Amino acid sequence: MLEDYKKFDKNIPCPVRSVMDRIGDKWAVLVITTLGEKGTTRFNQLHEMIGDISQKMLTVTLKKLEEDGLVSRKMYQEIPPRVEYKLTATGDSLLPHLIGLSEWALANMSVIQKSREEYVIAK
Repeated sequence: MLEDYKKFDKNIPCPVRSVMDRIGDKWAVLVITTLGEKGTTRFNQLHEMIGDISQKMLTVTLKKLEEDGLVSRKMYQEIPPRVEYKLTATGDSLLPHLIGLSEWALANMSVIQKSREEYVIAK
C-alpha cells in the first residue's frame, strides 16, 4: 500500500506529498491534536492552549485545515462574535496517526538529540 504513492503519473500531484505538505507544517499537528483533546474550542482558547503561536499563524493554519476538511468553523451572530472550531470526521480519523507520531517523537527524542549532537561534533 505504501508503494502505491510511487505509481502516480508524474503530471498528477502526489496525494501523499499534498497531505504531508499541509499537516507537516510547524503548527498543524499541534492544532489538530489540541482540538482532538479538547473538542470544540473557541479561537482565543485554542491560542492560549498552544501558547507560542501568533494569532495570524493560528488563523492561517485553521483556514488551511478548514480548506482540507479537517477542521470545521462555526460563527455565532453575537456581539462580540463567537467562533468555534472542531475536528471534522476526517480530522478525527487522522488524529490517531498524529498521536502515534507524537508518542514516537517523545519516546525517541533523547536518541535523536544525541545523534544530532554527535553529527555536529563529527562534522
